[in-house]
Amino acid sequence: MEVQPKVQANKFNWFRWYRLFAYVVLFGFTSTILVTLLYRIIPIPVTPLMVIRLFEQALDEKRELRLYKDWESLSNISPNISLAVVCSEDQNFPNHKGFDFEAIEKAIEHNQKYRRKRGASTISQQTAKNVFLWPKRSWLRKGLEVYFTVLIESFWSKSRILEVYINIVEMSDGVYGMPAASYYYFKKEAKEINASQAAALAVTLPSPLRYKANRLGSYLTGRRDWVMKQMKHWDYQLQLD
Repeated sequence: MEVQPKVQANKFNWFRWYRLFAYVVLFGFTSTILVTLLYRIIPIPVTPLMVIRLFEQALDEKRELRLYKDWESLSNISPNISLAVVCSEDQNFPNHKGFDFEAIEKAIEHNQKYRRKRGASTISQQTAKNVFLWPKRSWLRKGLEVYFTVLIESFWSKSRILEVYINIVEMSDGVYGMPAASYYYFKKEAKEINASQAAALAVTLPSPLRYKANRLGSYLTGRRDWVMKQMKHWDYQLQLD
C-alpha cells in the first residue's frame, strides 16, 4: 500500500522537470529571437568579448582599461572597407545563406593534410559569434554559433550583417570596429579610408592583437596587395540586399 504513492510522486516529479525544461527552451528561443530582431535596428551596445577583455585588462596591472568603439552606419563607412573585408574574409558572402559548404569541404581536406589549420567561417558566422558568444572554442559554442548564424541570416539583411561585423570586430587591444580602428591607426574617419588602408585593416583580422594595420610586416604587406588586387577584380560596388 505504501509503494503506489511513491510511484505517483516520481511520475509527478518527472513531469515537473520536463515542463521546466520545456519552459527554459521556450524562453531561450523567444529571448534570442527578440534580441536578434532588436539588434536588426539598434547599434550593438556591447559584446561578450568586450566584457571579457575588460576583465582581462582589470586583472593585469600593466594594462589600462580601454573600450574604444565608434559605431557608424554603412553609409558613413568607406566602400573600400566593406569591399576589403569581403575580399579578405569571405568572397562568397553576398551569395551564401550563412555557411559556405564548398569552403568547409576544402578546409577539411587541407586540415587532414597539413598541420597549419585553415578555417572556413563566413562573415555571418563570425558576426554571430562576436555579437552573442564567447571567444573560446568548444562544441557547445560551435553549435550555438550555427543557431545564431541561422537567426541573423533569417532576420537581418546582408548589408546589416556586414555593418554589424565591421562595427564590432576586435581590431586591437580595447579597439573594436573599423570606424574606431580607422582613427586609431590612420587618424582618419572611416569614410575617408582609401583602398590600401582598408586592405591593411582587413588583413589583420585573423590576429588583431598581434598585428598592426599601420605597421605591416612582409607577409601581411603581401596579403594586403593581394586583397587590393581582388578588390580591383570585382570592378563594381559591393551589391548587398
